Amino acid sequence: VHLVESGGGLVQAGGSLRLSCAASGSTFSIYAMGWYRQAPGKQRELVAALASGLRYTNYADSVKGRFTISRDNAKNTMYLQMNSLKPEDTAVYYCNAEGYDNVSGSYTSWGQGTQVTVSS
Repeated sequence: VHLVESGGGLVQAGGSLRLSCAASGSTFSIYAMGWYRQAPGKQRELVAALASGLRYTNYADSVKGRFTISRDNAKNTMYLQMNSLKPEDTAVYYCNAEGYDNVSGSYTSWGQGTQVTVSS
């Protein structure tokens, strides 16, 4: 599975951005997807995740109520709607997919990352 993020950029505090993650390849084998972020000098952290059936979502406490994760299966695209952005949300955001297929077995795929910068 190949993942490509888009939608990052520079925004003022209080603003909004929507990130997109387009998946290609054996997308039928994906059972979970998520967004992670990594700020300079910090470890990569989970921002939001959802199960393939959309029945389960999980958010980091720091983004609850501000960020919304969603997926359009028809477009093989996952989104992260980010509202009320804060300077501490500044980071490189990565798309992640986990799945299983009969060729690779269990796998984890990552996108190349997209920069989000929130100015104060």
